[in-house]
Amino acid sequence: MARLNPVFVCSACGGETLKWQGQCPLCGEWNSLEQRSAARARPAAAAAAVTLATQPAAAAGRERLLSGQGELDRVLGGGLVAGSVTLLGGEPGIGKSTLLLQVAAHVGASHPVIYASGEESVAQVQLRSQRLGLSGAHLGLVCETDLAAILALAAERHAALLVIDSIQTVQSGTAGTLAGAVSQLRECTQELVRFAKASGCAVILVGHVTKEGTIAGPRLLEHLVDTVLYFQSEAGSRYRIVRATKNRFGAANELGFFAMSGTGLKEVKNPAAIFLARAPEAAPGSIVTVTREGGRPLLIELQALVDRMRFGAPRRVAQGLDANRLAMLLAAANRHAGVTLQEHDVFVNVVGGIEITETAWDLPVLLALASSLADRAIAPQLIAFGEIGLTGEVRPVPYGDERLKEAAAQGFRSAIVPKDNAPRRPVAGLAVTGVGRISEALDAVLRQAATPA
Repeated sequence: MARLNPVFVCSACGGETLKWQGQCPLCGEWNSLEQRSAARARPAAAAAAVTLATQPAAAAGRERLLSGQGELDRVLGGGLVAGSVTLLGGEPGIGKSTLLLQVAAHVGASHPVIYASGEESVAQVQLRSQRLGLSGAHLGLVCETDLAAILALAAERHAALLVIDSIQTVQSGTAGTLAGAVSQLRECTQELVRFAKASGCAVILVGHVTKEGTIAGPRLLEHLVDTVLYFQSEAGSRYRIVRATKNRFGAANELGFFAMSGTGLKEVKNPAAIFLARAPEAAPGSIVTVTREGGRPLLIELQALVDRMRFGAPRRVAQGLDANRLAMLLAAANRHAGVTLQEHDVFVNVVGGIEITETAWDLPVLLALASSLADRAIAPQLIAFGEIGLTGEVRPVPYGDERLKEAAAQGFRSAIVPKDNAPRRPVAGLAVTGVGRISEALDAVLRQAATPA
């Protein structure tokens, strides 16, 4: 009988190596390799294959489960797909359990649902449901951490939806370690994926997050599931954002907006303007831009502050933006527009705590910096967007017409945009100025600016 050589598995990335090392050769994590017994290879029967034209009988006519939250259904791509596994992560107290209990109660009104909590007792979940005014005729609550028992109950009731709150609390006897260990997380997730695919039950897993904001456990978890959602919020804000970072059944990076209230999470009907709580009087360094997150345009206020350097090297601080790109913009402004900030500290902030990853913020940030340097306020009814090149040109950004229409719908009256984004047909109520160079944009904005009282 041949001897099986051990393998070493990385707890961070799930990669395997034949010998122990202090550092994982795949992801670079230190002290993360754990010894495992190599599995014996067994001859397997040939797998059955179907053509793309073949429609499985089990999936014929099956529709998505609507969660009762339009914003969540939008992020999921139209609702929960039967047999899918969704991983939802977020900071403690942000509202993950509240949202999923609302979803479970809505689906449980017409389909069998199992809500398994490993962090709260059944009585505690019932108290929360009473406070939120929720009820579900087919919703079953269970306080259990044994995964086998949970799956047996879901199979017995032919559950259409299974909620695990949270994946770090359940354990499988086959792993042989404590709940929350890397091997337990991997084994439990794999069992849930197999159960979902075999039974057609949609599964939602709640995942804890690390101090870096990522879901705790090996990255393998995010590869196993079909959809990965992150629940985000700025400290002290009543608004919550659900972002899809992976979605096999819809668009990734889609956003859903909610507001926390005494009766649970409510959908935000007009998310395009929730970040526009501006000061009553126009102030230098403030401007509104139209960014695009997922499939919708959002109007967001950008604030810039230029202050003369007191000592040392000038500071460059960016909140919600790429600091390296900010440094590039400062160099382009100095070279092509004469905006010199070598002796000034520069601070840029995105109001509302959201992060902008596209390049449409280049032009408005540059205009806000010039406004703060000149101590002249930008007209409050002006918006701007556009990408800045290293040669000083203003480059177009995608979906320019949709951005302008959203700005006009929110009451803005003028816009500074790249020439190639200028609409062929006038936008009702919006005067659009197309610019091709940084200097043209600065001249157009400062002509409309006014010195604050």
